[in-house]
Amino acid sequence: MGFLDEVGKVAGAIAAVEATDKVDPDASILTKGIAAVAGFKGAGALESLVEKKEDDASPDDADSAGTQA
Repeated sequence: MGFLDEVGKVAGAIAAVEATDKVDPDASILTKGIAAVAGFKGAGALESLVEKKEDDASPDDADSAGTQA
């Protein structure tokens, strides 16, 4: 899933640059670059948080499914 992780990060970077363009159409290349890095890092952090939540939820779901008849 490494490739899909990177695609998600790149999508985050693109979304951040597009949002910067909407907020400030005259934004400098430095501002857009900072937005791209922030979007890339933010998407990666969000993705790892979601994976952690899924990993934490999986054992609980298996335990509760075994107790139900």
